Amino acid sequence: MIRLLIIDDSALMRKLLAGIFEQEGDFEIRTARNGAEALDLARSFAPQVATLDINMPVMDGLTCLSRLMVETPLPVVVVSSQTPEGAETTLEALALGAVDVIAKPEGTVSLSIDRIRPMLVETVRAAAGARLRPTLRLADRIRHRMSRTAAPDQPPASAPAMPPTMQRRRAGQPEPAPGLVLIGASTGGPQALETILTGFPEDLPWPVLVAQHMPASFTGAFAQRLDRICPLPVEEVRQSMPLLPGRVHVARGDADLIVARRPAGLIATPVPSSPAHRWHPSVDRMVTSALNHVPAGLLVGVLVTGMGDDGAAAMARLSAEGGHAIAQDEDTAVVWGMPGALVRLGGADTVAPLPDIARAVAGAVARAGSRRSEAPCR
Repeated sequence: MIRLLIIDDSALMRKLLAGIFEQEGDFEIRTARNGAEALDLARSFAPQVATLDINMPVMDGLTCLSRLMVETPLPVVVVSSQTPEGAETTLEALALGAVDVIAKPEGTVSLSIDRIRPMLVETVRAAAGARLRPTLRLADRIRHRMSRTAAPDQPPASAPAMPPTMQRRRAGQPEPAPGLVLIGASTGGPQALETILTGFPEDLPWPVLVAQHMPASFTGAFAQRLDRICPLPVEEVRQSMPLLPGRVHVARGDADLIVARRPAGLIATPVPSSPAHRWHPSVDRMVTSALNHVPAGLLVGVLVTGMGDDGAAAMARLSAEGGHAIAQDEDTAVVWGMPGALVRLGGADTVAPLPDIARAVAGAVARAGSRRSEAPCR
């Protein structure tokens, strides 16, 4: 039996969520109506996984999450409303250690929660087996969050100033993209992507495309958050845009991102999600579209933490055709589903712990660039 703790201030939502998991037959369930009750149950019930609503009385969801990560660490799936304010708060929850997010179909109290039953159950099952790997950065965030809670009048920290190199890159003239870095992520991905993207050099010569399984109501805020902390400009792909060196393009949620070629060069464009692919934004579809327009030798693929196998087949093909595929190792992945599938297919040219992936990408890009410059002209 999987011990599940449902944390939500709405009695109706607690009943609806509990009903979904009771029908599965292998969940032992307890419910909490606020953060204080959740902390008590986390100690007495010892849940293997929890779902968490953010907006609650007595103790809000972020404070509850911060204390859970310190006192009784466990995998937490945020079940959040799809509002701009909810998006920002949910992203903070992911930064504080939540492993995934599910969007309520209709606001805070969602009578149509049954519409997301399959995704909700699969996500919570995967989270129950997730590995929590607290980092120094996470510990710092939790301490900062708890200190702000203790001193609520303290003004929020301002975003770091944009480095001069980034300012120049943003204002620079468009250049053709020689190659592409393609990154796929799911459960546990936001923290992993933050580690990778903040580790890239400011002069990375290729564009970066990111497909993170996440609802559309959160990907815009996620891209903005990354843009504030990364040395490269980051933006969500809401419309067709040129692929330029040293820019990060985040796929819009609930849709797919594909690469296409125009007379002026490569572009990234959002398209409706394909029913042929289970997860969205689809990593497989993104990588396959890139292979249709760019020689594999000028592609570097990265698969990091996430349930399922999205991206594994396409990245194995990328590797077989001369590109370089990197998989996050099992020890540092929250869920080793996607990168593990790539390894089992024999398609991973490099298997690396999360802190080493940015350096591995930069090295693969540099080697591909050297081979390209040394190739004889025809």
